[in-house]
Amino acid sequence: MYPKGPVRLMYRLYRHIFPAVKAEISRWRARAAQIPDPELRKQALDSIKNKTFHCEGGCVYASAEKEHAPQLIRLIVAYQTISDYLDNLCDRSTSAEADNFTRLHQAMLDAVSGQHSRDVDYYYAYNVEKDDGGYLRDLVAACQTEIAQLPQYALVRHHVIELASLYCDLQIHKHVTPEQRESHLFVWWQEMRHLAPLLEWQEFAAATGSTLGVFHLFQVASSHALTAAHAGAIREAYFPWVCALHILLDYLIDLEEDQLGGDLNFISYYGNEQHIYRRLHYIVEQAQQHVEVLPDAKFHRMIIDGLLGLYLSDGKVGRQPMVRRIAHWMIRSGSLPTKFFFLNGRGYRGGKAILQAPPVGK
Repeated sequence: MYPKGPVRLMYRLYRHIFPAVKAEISRWRARAAQIPDPELRKQALDSIKNKTFHCEGGCVYASAEKEHAPQLIRLIVAYQTISDYLDNLCDRSTSAEADNFTRLHQAMLDAVSGQHSRDVDYYYAYNVEKDDGGYLRDLVAACQTEIAQLPQYALVRHHVIELASLYCDLQIHKHVTPEQRESHLFVWWQEMRHLAPLLEWQEFAAATGSTLGVFHLFQVASSHALTAAHAGAIREAYFPWVCALHILLDYLIDLEEDQLGGDLNFISYYGNEQHIYRRLHYIVEQAQQHVEVLPDAKFHRMIIDGLLGLYLSDGKVGRQPMVRRIAHWMIRSGSLPTKFFFLNGRGYRGGKAILQAPPVGK
């Protein structure tokens, strides 16, 4: 049963979900510590240390399934851990070739498609470092074990594989050399823009970078009441709208940090802060409209409100004047649940709210 409101959702997360997530993460941390190759071990441990909140956020969907929550937590944590580990490997790769990124990310496709019998070093065929002691293969196997127990996975499988494939394509294109990545991403968008014709190229790329659609499809596949029509409606609502909002907010709060580090940031391709605000506001509206057709629309509205509150309450926002103004506009124009999640995020982090910031003209 879905939580009936923001307060009940946060209670269920703090009381039941997050402790179980932390326990599952600890299990994988111990497994990562056994990786023989020092570089692979470092990247695995760093990805767990620095990106635990990704697993916590993904497991919000487990809060809707009390009976299946332990299974969903194991699945979501394993899949997200693969994603974060591979992201670290590609960001810091000593083998910066598309063939290497493609083979590494085959692990994510295997995890959701059921491909078995890979050799231990299959995923590292083009990587300099190869000996992970079976760590990546174990993560893939953990996903497959949990997916095999989802009674309605057949109804979501093709949607999951589609979203996972788009995610993997993004990682391949964005991790090539800085001189090549923009052209790679733009050509890819031209080939795939029919999937999201109302989005700009960087917004499409952002939408492919979210795992939220996959996690919700995992969740509904645990229910015997799922229909093919419901699964399709989820795909249409989450990709591109909810997924695009998720990743664009992530890039928004990292804007200054990425610019200083010379890293790719999709927000930087907008013309000015008014353009950023208008597009984010439009994507929020589209996400809200598209989730209204889902049977559990109230829960998905909370997801949208929670994304806004979580990201815009981050401490990085206050250190970036332009981002702070955009956050101010979005929170002030947001719903009461958005403000609740914003204040909850501020309180959780011990920061200061911006709700009382002086108004700034758009």
